[in-house]
Amino acid sequence: MAWRCAGLRWVVGEGPVLGWGGGQRSPMVRGKRVAFGVAEGGVRGCVGARGHACPLGAAVARRGTGGRCEECARLDRAHSVAADAFADDPRPYRVYLAWFGPGMVKVGITGVERGSARLLEQGAVCFSWLGTGPLMAARRAEEVLRVGLGVPDRIPYARKRAVRGALPGTEGERAVEIAELHARAVALGGWPESLRAEPFRVVDHVREFGLDRAEAPAWEVVELVAGGAVGGELVAVAGPDLHLATSRGVVVLDTRLMTGWELVADPGGGGCEVPLRELGTGGGVQDGLF
Repeated sequence: MAWRCAGLRWVVGEGPVLGWGGGQRSPMVRGKRVAFGVAEGGVRGCVGARGHACPLGAAVARRGTGGRCEECARLDRAHSVAADAFADDPRPYRVYLAWFGPGMVKVGITGVERGSARLLEQGAVCFSWLGTGPLMAARRAEEVLRVGLGVPDRIPYARKRAVRGALPGTEGERAVEIAELHARAVALGGWPESLRAEPFRVVDHVREFGLDRAEAPAWEVVELVAGGAVGGELVAVAGPDLHLATSRGVVVLDTRLMTGWELVADPGGGGCEVPLRELGTGGGVQDGLF
C-alpha cells in the first residue's frame, strides 16, 4: 500500500505528528523506528493548495521544500496571514522573538489560538512573546521591531539546521540574546496602542525537541528519489526535521521533502538509500505509513 505524506505538524500537548492523505496521523515519538521506501518509477506531484488537489497535476522539484507548483504556491500564499489579505480578521495575534542559534533571532506573529505550535514548527530553540492584539496591530509592531531592532522576519532553514548540533548548553545561555532584544523592544516607540505588551518569559524547546539527549546530526537528506529508502531510529524532532540514528550517524530528514511522493513501508529499514550530504558542507489497516 502506498501513502502520500501531508506533512508534519506540531500539536501542543501531543507533539509532532505526520499527516497522511485521508486524514490518518502518525505520532513521531522518539525511539520509534522510521522506515519507508519511495515507490519505483514515481514522480513527485504537487500537493495542491487550501485542501484542493492541483488542477494541473503538476510535477514539482525533488529538492523543493514547498511541495507545490507555481500556481498552487501563489494560491496558498494569497490566503495566508502573511499576505495581509484579511485585515478584518477578528482573532487575536501575538508578536514574538524567536532564537535559533547564536546570532539568529527573528521577529514574527502567530495566532493566539495556535499557542506555541508555530514556534515549534519553525524549529525555534527558544522564544518569548512580545505583545498581543489585533492582526494589523501585530503586523505593524512586527515591522517596527524588524526595523528598530535590526532583526529579520525570516531565517533560511539551512542556517538553523547547521548550528543545531552545537547549541549553548544551558537555558540561561540560550536566552541571553532574546532577553537583550526584548528589553530593547519594550523601550522602542511606535508600538500600536491596541497591542498589549507581554513580559519577558523565555520558553526553551531543547528538551521538547529531544536535542538534549541526541547525538549531533552529521548528515542531511538532499532529496528523495524513486526507488530510494530511508530508515533509522527517531532520536529527535526539531521543526520539520526528523533526526534519525543510522549506521552512518544521525541523519536529518526534512519532512517537507516527503510531500508529493508515493511512499511504501520498508520492513528492512536498513539505512538511507537517498542522496545525502554532510551537514555544513552545502554539499491490519494501517493508520499511516509508520
